Amino acid sequence: MTGAVIRRAEAADVAAIAWLRRQWTQEQQSVDDDPGFDERLAAWFARESSRRITWLAEADARPVAMMNLVIFERMPRPGRALSRWGYLSNAFVLAAHRNQGIGRQLVTAVLSYADENGFVRVVLSPSERSVPFYERAGFGPADALMLRTSPGTTGAEDDQPLPPAAL
Repeated sequence: MTGAVIRRAEAADVAAIAWLRRQWTQEQQSVDDDPGFDERLAAWFARESSRRITWLAEADARPVAMMNLVIFERMPRPGRALSRWGYLSNAFVLAAHRNQGIGRQLVTAVLSYADENGFVRVVLSPSERSVPFYERAGFGPADALMLRTSPGTTGAEDDQPLPPAAL
């Protein structure tokens, strides 16, 4: 296992997050230069930061992985305490740092946050190859969820978590 440092990302980390996102995209598909990407990601991070927490993993003070948790608060209901749940997403570990326990460290940080803050559940949309990784972290099938994709799409256009070897 590596000695990676896991910490919550801040606004000052947007460049590191953008760099990791570019690495992830390049690994999955060749993409021509996108000069506006950094600005779009920075604007997205600013919009999302009130309801999404991103964790970074660093090795030798360099970003090597990330994962985030989208927080959903349920509408208040008479006679019931407020409740929250989370959606784990955007899990990525650089190829040179895979199979060293960094993915496990990240998912542990995310789930610890969720447990400490009373989340009733954490869900995710795993790729077929990542299912064993998430099962080892305590996830199981979600038989009660339903899915609707937009007409004309397959839903595959969304980001998919990486296979366990990548985490």
